[in-house]
Amino acid sequence: MSDIALFPYIAAYGYWAVFFIVMLESAGVPLPGETVLVAAALYASMTGDLNIVAIVIAAAAGAGIGDSIGYWIGRRFGFPILYRYGPYVGLGEPRLKLGQYLFQRYGGGIVFFGRFVALLRMFAALLAGVNQFPWGQFLFFNVSGGILWAIVFGFGGYLFGEALERMTSPLAVITTTVAIVAAILGARAIRKYEENLQAAAEKALPGPLRRRV
Repeated sequence: MSDIALFPYIAAYGYWAVFFIVMLESAGVPLPGETVLVAAALYASMTGDLNIVAIVIAAAAGAGIGDSIGYWIGRRFGFPILYRYGPYVGLGEPRLKLGQYLFQRYGGGIVFFGRFVALLRMFAALLAGVNQFPWGQFLFFNVSGGILWAIVFGFGGYLFGEALERMTSPLAVITTTVAIVAAILGARAIRKYEENLQAAAEKALPGPLRRRV
């Protein structure tokens, strides 16, 4: 759906449309949060009916709250489910502990930069919760990433309008492709050095695997 096609919804629901769609996407629902943000910014630029600062605030708030919801869903339900049923799909305790270890080492970057990648924008918070990424660190990277994302695409859409609209889809494809390739290469590297990484994970997280507070 193009940005201009969203104008009727933006006109009808204003800042709430931006807030709720961004929030739901951040919580894991497949909705076009970034497209709605750019559409609202473009609408504000063309009509003057909405305030761009309020749009950016609505998007940043939606991103922060939605990611927090996704995080706690992953933390409350994801970890217990994987802990109980993971061994049936090759995710026994050593691999679950390895996931926690890797996320605690690189989780900040995943949460922060994931806001700018289409697929990660939906699932980064859930993964953070599942892998028991510490809440305080998650909150910092989540809020800072959400604010920067809202500023870049909000003010970008307002200042550059249709030029940014034409760039949004190709950029989303490029960043998503890069993320997928990086995930594949990362998975191959982990598999190759899995025993060493599991030993490092055990050293960093000794004892039985548990839900971390």
